[in-house]
Amino acid sequence: MIVRPANAADAAGIATLWNRMIRDTAFTFTTLEKSATEVAALMNERPSAFWVAEAERLAGFVTYGAFRSGPGYAHTVEHTVIVADGFGGQGVGTRLMQQAEKAARDQGVHVMVAGISAANGAAVAFHRKVGFVQTGRLPEVGRKHGEWLDLILMQKTL
Repeated sequence: MIVRPANAADAAGIATLWNRMIRDTAFTFTTLEKSATEVAALMNERPSAFWVAEAERLAGFVTYGAFRSGPGYAHTVEHTVIVADGFGGQGVGTRLMQQAEKAARDQGVHVMVAGISAANGAAVAFHRKVGFVQTGRLPEVGRKHGEWLDLILMQKTL
């Protein structure tokens, strides 16, 4: 497996991974799927903050961007990491996070934040494993598939 910067040729595969999560789970609160064009535009906005893992196919991706607007938050980012079906438990997520953390640190980022649906216990466990700590829980702030969902906030100082 290799981890490398994402490029425009990856946009469709990334959109497919992201949209499966958007459409089929309560792991993200959004219901708006992403087109390959939208993903490519996001990659252009974040040229040094979008990475993919490749094995025999796209195994996953990670990206990060501003946590909140305003200059006081300039050194804090929020990330998204998604591992493709069939690649769980093989170190893909860990390798992606290591790359994202290194790149963010090199860019002067101090804190990385994860906003995780409480419906995604595996993501909470994964983030704990890679050194994130839970710093908050916002009850019933999301709604999807007819359910109220809690948002768990985790962070890691880089």
